[in-house]
Amino acid sequence: MTRRSHALRALPLLALALGATALQAQTTKSVTLLRDLETDRYDPHRTTARGAAEVLFMAGDTLVGLDYDLKKPVPALAKSWTVSDDGLTYTFKLRENVTFCSGKKMTSQDVADSYKRWLDPATKGLEKWRAGPVDSITTPDPYTVVYKLKRPYADLLRQMSQHSHTVINLEQVKALGADFGVKGFDGTGPYCFQSWTPRNEVVLTRHEGYDWGPAIYADPRPKVDRVVWKIVPEETTRLTALQTNQADATRYLPYYALKDLKASRNLSASKAPVYNWTFFVGFKIDKPGVSDEKVRQAMNLAVDRKTLTDIITFGNSTPATSMLATDTPTPGQTPFHFDPARANKLLDEAGWVKKPDGFRYKDGVKLSPLLYGIAGYWKDILEAVQGDLRKVGVDLRVQLFDSTVAWGKLATQEFDMFSIGFGYMSTGEGLNNYFISTSVPTPNRMNWKDPETDKLLSEGDSARDPAAADKFYSQVLGKTSAAAVWIPLFHDSLWLVNGPRLKPLKAHGIEGTAFYKGLDFAWK
Repeated sequence: MTRRSHALRALPLLALALGATALQAQTTKSVTLLRDLETDRYDPHRTTARGAAEVLFMAGDTLVGLDYDLKKPVPALAKSWTVSDDGLTYTFKLRENVTFCSGKKMTSQDVADSYKRWLDPATKGLEKWRAGPVDSITTPDPYTVVYKLKRPYADLLRQMSQHSHTVINLEQVKALGADFGVKGFDGTGPYCFQSWTPRNEVVLTRHEGYDWGPAIYADPRPKVDRVVWKIVPEETTRLTALQTNQADATRYLPYYALKDLKASRNLSASKAPVYNWTFFVGFKIDKPGVSDEKVRQAMNLAVDRKTLTDIITFGNSTPATSMLATDTPTPGQTPFHFDPARANKLLDEAGWVKKPDGFRYKDGVKLSPLLYGIAGYWKDILEAVQGDLRKVGVDLRVQLFDSTVAWGKLATQEFDMFSIGFGYMSTGEGLNNYFISTSVPTPNRMNWKDPETDKLLSEGDSARDPAAADKFYSQVLGKTSAAAVWIPLFHDSLWLVNGPRLKPLKAHGIEGTAFYKGLDFAWK
């Protein structure tokens, strides 16, 4: 069946998939946004999911915003800041008119409490490296935050724009306990968290009086009354909903349709000017079978990235010949190219013998690693990877989970391999995100525990000159690439398409969310 016929069959399903929300949006002027994946919670300290970041950027705020170039920090909750000559002390002056959606006035104590909660081991917070090597966070007055580091961290301001730095109302956290980010979220963002129906929708309402959005917006006030994030797993249904004005915008579009969507007179398309997002398959390097470096290198060489990328993304992405899409050089030779003959030779050398059934065995055990991933767009990608690996005798087993439970499953030690896509602003961020020893079991799902890597990353983070930092990051890329801890598949692009009711939107690459604060939503 063709893609077009799938789309036609999807038409009768639209009312069921979008429910009353789409019809309500037409009459109440709500903005309806479509996406394919959900998250497990909306707690900025305990989730790394893009689905969470999409909502948290609108429902909450950070001290610092980020320009479209993903390089320049801009004022947000902090109207200004200074950095000491030694790079250790950051002093933030806060806006004095900020309130939470509950009406509570935000002060420096809320900022300090948010960070202390994130860094508290009892919170089991994720990606705490993004906070830098914190020495102390003090509040000399209600609108001043003094953020002191133990050693320089050149990327701190940019990292402070990420969703994990969201300022939250600790009174609500204490009141809700484990249900914080599930039954409620009290932030200072342009839209207030009204309700969440898992696997269906998140409803946000305008934060009255909000005018402290990041300086990249000409008008920092929300201009619509309501934003509804709808979960629609089927790509053809999302596409048809956009084309028939039952939804207003999405960044989750089938690659095959992008050419026509960009050419449509009824739609507006925007490509993020800067965007680093890599799809990859990772290995738990201490699991039987894939613990052998030769096996991991062979599996890398067995995957035809160009064909996969052409078929899956219709030329809208770049086949990955490196772990990251940045310009940092990778020293030495890496296995990130297509060479099935070499893959077969490496598997032979590793003692995995191909039997008449076409698969490889060693000591009576089949080379059949188990991969965990997120259901949705990964299905087609992993079928292609499976097919390539079978040609060299590897029987890859794939188990995909709904996104509401997948993040929990990906934090376990139950699997041998995993699939994921992730965004990053720089080489340092990309490597810190996955290779710090203290980030095991998530997001360091590879169980990569290497003191030298930790030391190199720390030295790179502390270097105040980008060229000097790159020398340390390059060494980490060399180590991890040679060890073939990932099968990098492709480096993606980010397109945002909106319908005729809205003025053209501008895609933002921050964490791959595209809409960022949603402050450019405006009716024609």
